[in-house]
Parts: sequence; C-alpha cells; structure tokens
Amino acid sequence: MITAGIDLGWKHTRVVLLEDGNKILVKKYIPTTFKLEEDAERLYNDALNDVGIKATDVDYIVATGAGRYRLKFRNANVTELTAGALGAKFLFPNTRTVIDIGTTQTRVMKIDDKGKVIKFMTNDRCAAGAGAFLERVALYTQVNLPDLGNIALQSKSPVTISTVCSVLAETEIINLLTLNTPLEDILMGAVNSIVGRVMPLIRVVGIQPEITLIGGTVLNPALIKSLSNNLKASINATMDTFYAGAIGAALLGYKRLMKVKGG
Repeated sequence: MITAGIDLGWKHTRVVLLEDGNKILVKKYIPTTFKLEEDAERLYNDALNDVGIKATDVDYIVATGAGRYRLKFRNANVTELTAGALGAKFLFPNTRTVIDIGTTQTRVMKIDDKGKVIKFMTNDRCAAGAGAFLERVALYTQVNLPDLGNIALQSKSPVTISTVCSVLAETEIINLLTLNTPLEDILMGAVNSIVGRVMPLIRVVGIQPEITLIGGTVLNPALIKSLSNNLKASINATMDTFYAGAIGAALLGYKRLMKVKGG
C-alpha cells in the first residue's frame, strides 16, 4: 500500500512516498513558486519516476502546508500541526515536543505517545519570530541563505538584536553593518533573536523530551545550536525532519486507508 504526502509550504514544496505506513520510498523537494500546483504535480511525478511506480499505484494522497487547498488531485488535506506532529513521531518515536519555525509562522506543540497534538502555541505571524526574518537578514548582509548558519557559528561575540519587532530588528542590523560589526556576530545575533521569540511559546506549552525540530530551519546549524543552548537540551534535527510535514501527511493517508479497510 503506497501513500503520498505533499507539503506545499511558503518556502519549500516537499513530496514523500510511503509504503505500508513504515517505509519511506522517496523524498524530494523544490523551492515553492507562484505556480504552486504545477510545481507540486511535477515534483510528485518526479518522485514516482524515481522509484519506478505509476500514479495508479498510489492509494491515497494527502496534502498539507499553506497551499494544501490548491492541490486538486489530493484525496484529503491536513493541517501543518497534525502532519508535523505525526511526522516527528514517525522519525523519533519518543518525541513529545515539536518545534516548527516556518517561513511566516512558528508553532510549538506538545504531543502524546501516538503523535496527537495535545497542546500548541503559534506566534502572531510577526516576521521577527519566523524564518522570513533570516531571509531578510541574508538580503541585507548579502549572504546566501544556505550559508548563513555556518557563518553565524563562527561568532565569538554575538550582538543583541531586538526580539520585539522585525522592523526595529532590521534597522538595528543596518546600523550594525555601517559600524563594521563582524558579519558572523550580526548573523548569530539574528539567529538568537528568532530563538528569543520562540522561547515564550515553548514556556507556555511546556517542554518535554524528546524535542524534535522540523521544517526548513533544520538546515541552519546555528539556529539548532542556539535553540539547544536556550533549552539546555539536545534536539532532534536531521534532513529527515525537514520532510516531517510530508511524512506525516503520507502517514495519515495510510491510517485512513487502514481504518476504511478495518485494519
């Protein structure tokens, strides 16, 4: 039995094919563009080709992410909260806290032993507490976004940047650049600023091990380090957790099929 999870996020579109609810056959991603559905369909077909199966071999397709409603060939859709929680639990079975610092919104979830969300908090969609802020920092500092985290790790004296407002934070960064502040200290300060916005959400939800970080920020080693230092705990953050939403969507498809079949 093969199910597909398609995560149509603001920054990335991801596809995962899952066999019998326990084996990942393939996972792929591309940057999200305004041609959301076309890109998702092309990526989905590429994934099918990679493992040599036909569209008719796929039993169920579940979409998640901000653009989930635009995927016409889906069988069902599910929220980012539900998909992310299931995906994190699939990858790290002892997960009880899930953190997703998305492009436009940050989510912190407490989940039970079945991957069900029992408590969650989201930010107020302010860019200072989400991944979009780092994109703008990369623009101002003329650093490639994929390189930002590794450069930030070189910092010996991170600056303090406002955690209150993205506009104020961006003004501070511009001022720091004019003062010839070391680039790595600015970048680490920006990373710490985002983590500073996430911590109040974590305190409200309550932290329980294991902690799993999902989504695009798993590609930023400086953010992982900052978050781990603030929590004084290790964090599960791998290239697989980058795909947690799509994995969770595919897993939900499998669960629904099993329920219909009485399994």
